[in-house]
Amino acid sequence: MPVAASAIYFLNLRGDVLINRLYRDDVGGNMVDAFRMHIMQTKELGTCPVRQIGGCSFFYMRISNVYIVIVVRSNANVACAFKFVVEAVALFKSYFGGAFDEDAIRNNFVLIYELLDEIMDFGYPQNLSPEILKLYITQEGVRSPFSSKPSDKPVPNATLQVTGAVGWRREGLVYKKNEVFLDIVESVNLLMSSKGSVLRCDVTGKILMKCFLSGMPDLKLGLNDKIGLEKESQLKSRPPKSGKTIELDDVTFHQCVNLTRFNSEKTVSFVPPDGEFELMKYRITEGVNLPFRVLPTIKELGRTRMEVNVKVKSVFGAKMFALGVVIKIPVPKQTAKTSFQVTSGRAKYQAAIDCLVWKIRKFPGQTEPTLSAEVELISTMAEKKSWTRPPIQMEFQVPMFTASGLRVRFLKVWEKSGYNTVEWVRYITKAGSYEIRC
Repeated sequence: MPVAASAIYFLNLRGDVLINRLYRDDVGGNMVDAFRMHIMQTKELGTCPVRQIGGCSFFYMRISNVYIVIVVRSNANVACAFKFVVEAVALFKSYFGGAFDEDAIRNNFVLIYELLDEIMDFGYPQNLSPEILKLYITQEGVRSPFSSKPSDKPVPNATLQVTGAVGWRREGLVYKKNEVFLDIVESVNLLMSSKGSVLRCDVTGKILMKCFLSGMPDLKLGLNDKIGLEKESQLKSRPPKSGKTIELDDVTFHQCVNLTRFNSEKTVSFVPPDGEFELMKYRITEGVNLPFRVLPTIKELGRTRMEVNVKVKSVFGAKMFALGVVIKIPVPKQTAKTSFQVTSGRAKYQAAIDCLVWKIRKFPGQTEPTLSAEVELISTMAEKKSWTRPPIQMEFQVPMFTASGLRVRFLKVWEKSGYNTVEWVRYITKAGSYEIRC
């Protein structure tokens, strides 16, 4: 069920009430005293963000030097409550010029009361979109005044946007050049053994869009996901085209995506917000294309010497390249001196992190640079403890490469005026947690 909040309080760090709003009559006005006595004065703010006192539940979050507390009498959705707080703070910041603290609240309490009446009704969250609320709540914030441009659209248009399905985009947008920028950004999480076998691997990705389109366009995005291609072949009554397909896991969409159409046709159809937004997030665990293979060899020669040999092979195409490649090779804490020989890039020993740091500014595909190092250790009279050998860590960024194999098959833009659109698609793969045991 939704939040069904009975009251919301804004407190400073001393526990003084800055602003409060009662939405239901099932809690008393002194509920904030219970929060102050049982939580703030007992220094238990960092233990758990949800507490139950006297038959009421308190959900609280600290933003800057302000505590936002939601009081709930009945059983409520905690995740929805915290999501409401995050969205409400973003709304306040948009009115206050990016700041949200005690001073901003004291200077804008009239505006905050008006917003609280709009974004929550009888304890249930309502529309929190700054673009829509600014259409009819045009009061200016004190810290960063919001200058509302005179609108040539009648008031019913604002009402349609508030109550309609497209609340994230206003009408009447006009651009000289209609462009769509689409970025597929992926992070590779890998744990590999010293012999080269993959112990754990997955890819988390997101599709970022930046739209500068006139009017109210309807976009349709096609990907090479397995379920989508199978559904498309069923609708068209013909076998699917050959090519690599992938299975997307844990897909999360922006609110603009038509979920009914996605469930029935498996196509991503949406009316995009204006500007930059995150269209979808996903995860892939099968069929991951690793951009790099690391083959380490570390030999301990007695108590005072070590030999380190690391070979890094780029698996992606020869015409592509990686940028900002950093390989961190751990060494024991008692390292005294190191000497290097690398076939590409530069290497040095950083005592602060106990690692040999090997940096390659531009790493071409289908190449195998190597690092050879001799490490001298300090000899101690104490009993030597076994070295735990932390894993080798990598950082990189590979443009125009996706570890999941995800590809954009088409991006169609339809608008009743029939204007031409320029589409730009870019792929980027980065290292999330890329570790190789040595």
